[in-house]
Amino acid sequence: MRARLLLTVVALLAIVLLATGAITTVALHRSLVGQVDRQLAASQSRAGLPPAGERPRDAPPDGGQPRDGQPDGTQSDNGAQPSNGASPTDGPQPTSGAQPSNAAQPSDGAQASGNGSQGGDGSQSGDGTQGGDGSQSGSGTQSGGNRPPPPPRGGPPPPPPPSVWTDVGPAINGQAPDTVAALVDNGTVTLTGRRDPDSTTDILEVPAAAHAALASVPADGAAHTRDLATLGSYRLAARTDDGYTVVIGLPLDPTNDTIRDLLIVESALALGALLLAGGAGALIVRRELRPLERVAATAAEVTALPLHQGEVALPMRVPDEDTDPTTEVGRVGAALNRLLTHVSDALAARQASETRVRQFVADASHELRTPLAAIRGYAELTRRNPGPVPADVAHAIRRVESESARMTSLVEDLLLLARLDAGRPLADGAVDLTAMMIDAVGDAHVAGPGHHWRIELPTEAIVVAGDDLRLHQVLANLLANARTHTPPGTTVVAGLEARDGVAILTVTDDGPGIPGELQGEIFDRFARGDSSRSRAAGSTGLGLAIVSAVVGAHRGEVTVASEPGRTAFTVRLPLFDQSDKTDE
Repeated sequence: MRARLLLTVVALLAIVLLATGAITTVALHRSLVGQVDRQLAASQSRAGLPPAGERPRDAPPDGGQPRDGQPDGTQSDNGAQPSNGASPTDGPQPTSGAQPSNAAQPSDGAQASGNGSQGGDGSQSGDGTQGGDGSQSGSGTQSGGNRPPPPPRGGPPPPPPPSVWTDVGPAINGQAPDTVAALVDNGTVTLTGRRDPDSTTDILEVPAAAHAALASVPADGAAHTRDLATLGSYRLAARTDDGYTVVIGLPLDPTNDTIRDLLIVESALALGALLLAGGAGALIVRRELRPLERVAATAAEVTALPLHQGEVALPMRVPDEDTDPTTEVGRVGAALNRLLTHVSDALAARQASETRVRQFVADASHELRTPLAAIRGYAELTRRNPGPVPADVAHAIRRVESESARMTSLVEDLLLLARLDAGRPLADGAVDLTAMMIDAVGDAHVAGPGHHWRIELPTEAIVVAGDDLRLHQVLANLLANARTHTPPGTTVVAGLEARDGVAILTVTDDGPGIPGELQGEIFDRFARGDSSRSRAAGSTGLGLAIVSAVVGAHRGEVTVASEPGRTAFTVRLPLFDQSDKTDE
């Protein structure tokens, strides 16, 4: 019970810890992957790629056609406007009117000749106007190729378009260490590179085994997880720019290492918590079940008592501190005390009743001995009368003498049993069972000549301590039982041996056997079986009861094993110890 309770508590705690650890790990993994995705979006922005959902870079700003054969919103390379608003001196403006090549713009707001005019604040009209801050309006924003607009004055220049890349430096420069970039053209990886974690300028090659994984990333701008061969797991996102697909990825190894470290820490903490909970639970369970152990100890003491016979006292009770009615164990202890009280009262009543019965039997047997002796004496005296006696009177006198003798034997048996029940001591001396068995079997052969009698004796005499007369009665009763309850022609074998400090006496016959339902009560008083064990066969029902009582008084035991064709009575008695007699 204690182990099952402790295992249940530890198992429940393990389930709670496992569920908590799993939820924490999943939540942290999602959070870290989300952080990587945000870093990946920032990396795409630094690489100049359009944000997700924005229009393609090669589409006109208002849905119209690019003007003058120039891409939408672009100027020629030699027609870029200076950032302070002045017109260039070495090339025409890509507008409908050319600006003077060397003429500086007036500062009072005069208009220049041509289709475009520029105010004194630096604004220019035409297809595109340029303010004094260097911005130009018109059909599109100013750009190199189809790249984003130039950054504010003083910022880094925009990266070149992918069509002019010679390496992936424009996508990797300024990115986090181990950032991977690839240029994919029609499903074929043309350029790859990885930011050297130990250098800010070196670009390392990406293994060819990872090209297939890079090319498989959809160009939807969303983050996808791929395994890049020896580089490990990466979070990759692809965007289309200038007709090419640009793939940028960040490593997931730091995230996986963090998750692994978290799992190690959680496992160690969970194991420590389980060990601590198991130890504390064992102490708590042991302390809480200690009262129940004392209750069990009290019950065990009761089971060790010989409640089946004699006067029995039940002084043991559950301690008062373990009978608190407010606790479960206390209620069990109180119930056990009440049970012991009832059992003690019942045993006392049984003992008193048995004592009265034994006393009555002893008194009655003692009182009957005198009149029975007188009846037998008068019967014998009448039978010895020399005068003629009618035949019927002679027969009646013989029956009176026979029944008085049988009744005297019965009274003697009852008186013996009463004395044994009262615990009266028997004679204690050395008894030679070998000689006793020879005499008893010889007497049985005379009494039952129709049976076959055999005897099996050891080469050495076997001596036990006890009452010679009573032990002879035991052996005589067992032989008489075999003679009385088996048909003529039955073989009866009396055996004797010594083994392990015990004398073993057996009486075995090959008769019909004892019914199974009678074997459990065959040593009870007045126990009778079928008609073959009736009083007509000379049985009083006390022979085996006397055997059991006498053997028990000699600290021995008697058993029976019977089946059709074989019945064996076995008596075990302690051997005589000469050293004990010498000490006495």
